[in-house]
Amino acid sequence: MVDAFVIAFGLAIGSFLNVCIHRIPQGQSITRPRSSCPHCHHSIRPWENIPVFSYLILRGKCSQCGERISWVYPTVEVMTGLTFYLLFLKYGFYTPVFVNMVFFGLLLILNFIDLFERILPNILTLGGAVFGFLVSPFQSGEFFYPFRFLDLPNVMWTHYVDSAIGILVGGGFLWFVAELYFRVRKIEGMGFGDIKMMAMVGAFLGWGYAWLTILLGSLLGAVVGSLFILISRKGRRYELPFGSFLAAGAIASTLWGRQVFSFYLSQF
Repeated sequence: MVDAFVIAFGLAIGSFLNVCIHRIPQGQSITRPRSSCPHCHHSIRPWENIPVFSYLILRGKCSQCGERISWVYPTVEVMTGLTFYLLFLKYGFYTPVFVNMVFFGLLLILNFIDLFERILPNILTLGGAVFGFLVSPFQSGEFFYPFRFLDLPNVMWTHYVDSAIGILVGGGFLWFVAELYFRVRKIEGMGFGDIKMMAMVGAFLGWGYAWLTILLGSLLGAVVGSLFILISRKGRRYELPFGSFLAAGAIASTLWGRQVFSFYLSQF
């Protein structure tokens, strides 16, 4: 029963994330007006707005004009429900699950905005970095704190320091790579949106998992990007949505980061 509630809650939040994905890049309010069909502007009725089920009942078409409803809507809802459920399995009903639900919500919004618009809005990245820093003491506690010899007075300050280092490591490392790439090849290698997004990831996860996110996101981007360019015959300068790969890496780091590090360290 609890499992079903968590999944249903995730699906409902996913419906709200769809609104954010559609409206934030256009500078529109995420609260008004009511959701409507992008083709005929028919106001969505309550029974047409049930996550996933309405899409299936309507067979993926608007009830008014018959135009196709984007596959993005049910995909976001399913991904939100699934990731929220995985968080619940990991943390139960404790503080970290709620903090990471906000984190995952931001990541999913950024993932799809970057996928389709190739932008990462500051309201999400910088706002998320500030929020992640403020709530860092209520995170999972799985931080890799490098300066324990400072003997900070309590755990709260330990988390704040690690979050601050995470911001510097996450955003700073990507900034360094981007600058180096530009100076060597005279080509913009990545946008500042990616840098600010990694600052947000570092704020939430700390410096250790910020590194892991960059590693996983880069590996995923290299594999998927190479396959996409090969299949679609795009040029090597085709702009890939690196923020989408970083979002996937951050979600994986949050859910399975400890296991990844444990496996790596067990090899020595």
